[in-house]
Amino acid sequence: MPVQEGKNKKVTRRRPKHTANNTLRESDRYQSRAVTRALDVLERFPDETTAFSLKELSQQTGLPESSLFRLLVTLESRGYLRQDADGAYRISERVLRGKLYERASLVRERIHPLLQQIARSCNETTSLAYLFGHHILVLDSIESFHDIRVINRIGRVLPPYASSLGKAITAFQDRATIDRILDAYGIFPRTERTITDHRAIFEEFEKVRRQGHAFDRGEATEGGVCIGAPILEANGKVEAAISISVPDIRMDKSREHALVEELAQATQRMAVLLQSFR
Repeated sequence: MPVQEGKNKKVTRRRPKHTANNTLRESDRYQSRAVTRALDVLERFPDETTAFSLKELSQQTGLPESSLFRLLVTLESRGYLRQDADGAYRISERVLRGKLYERASLVRERIHPLLQQIARSCNETTSLAYLFGHHILVLDSIESFHDIRVINRIGRVLPPYASSLGKAITAFQDRATIDRILDAYGIFPRTERTITDHRAIFEEFEKVRRQGHAFDRGEATEGGVCIGAPILEANGKVEAAISISVPDIRMDKSREHALVEELAQATQRMAVLLQSFR
């Protein structure tokens, strides 16, 4: 039979040899200096447009050019950096994908409460989309409580020329990026209302830039009207957009105007939030 300890018997426990602070200092002793330096270099590149020369990176990191050069050659050979024709270094697509998903997660976390407020206010489906490289994906969506409602699936790849979210993001990119986004998705009719003429698509993008919002009137999916607005940051960059989707039966000109105003106010608040943690 198992033996039970007496009720009054004092139980002693082993105490850890180190406090939390000591443990942290102990872990620092075992960190690889080479790996730490490599990560310091990679974290200097915030996005795909940033390029640094050997000298610039040396000034930023405080590392001698001789040892930094060996580090850069290693990172390039393993596919974490790439070198331009002029010798400058950029992060590779391999690293960029990780940075994009990290950034997208932060965007969703910050924007979600405001997206909920809009959904409660108008009782229609609200969505958030994000530009991942050359594809635009639905990052978040909150459905209406109406029996008849528009549904937007998280993870859905959006047509850049037909959906309001796709237009709102694509229209604010530079021409080369717009071309790559269109090539990556392809241009084909999704409904009878889809615009597929190349010139007309770019005229639509110009209109979106001019008025600050985009419409999808049955161009991507029949039966609904979707209004999208870019989250335009202070530096002019657009990486995300939000939308309100309404079935045709609940939309008229008066409500359309009210929803455009609500989106304009919301995206201004969202832009401030995103700028605070860039």
